[in-house]
Amino acid sequence: MTKKELRQAVRTQKKLHSACQMAAMSEEICRKVLESACWQESQTLLLYYPLADEVDVRPLIFKAVEASKRVLLPVCVGNELELYPYEGEASLMVGSYGIMEPKGTKFSPERYSEIDMAIIPGMAYDRTGHRLGRGKGYYDRLLPQLGRARLQGVCFPFQFLDGVPADAHDVSVHDVITTLHTTE
Repeated sequence: MTKKELRQAVRTQKKLHSACQMAAMSEEICRKVLESACWQESQTLLLYYPLADEVDVRPLIFKAVEASKRVLLPVCVGNELELYPYEGEASLMVGSYGIMEPKGTKFSPERYSEIDMAIIPGMAYDRTGHRLGRGKGYYDRLLPQLGRARLQGVCFPFQFLDGVPADAHDVSVHDVITTLHTTE
């Protein structure tokens, strides 16, 4: 299957699940992340504010804030993702692609080495950590800049596939967390 065909197949699978089912799967995935040693040891986290069809990681954002961890969220600026600190729900506004994005002071790329863990959305993942994004390459351009950060993909079980097509510029993650299992 081509990347385009695979994205369409995943979109079709998403439509077969109710919002309630997606929420239950998201809760299970978040629980697994919270139980991981990487999460517990991390102080600076890159998360994302989910679209309606993505794993809802908002509970991770709230738990991180409660634990006094620094939370960064991506903001689309042109063809790049810039990172901004999460400073509460009131600090968010609708940005590119209808994604809620923080406003405030940009987190300097010179400080990306401080990021311990990055939770990454994707259209599909495979057992080796290959990731299929939405096709714009935003994360493929950002992830190489994160240096020592542990890259963890999160996905619903129907997004976890035996194989995902990958090109030389595609960045793989270290682990994939889904309701089926974790690839740590």
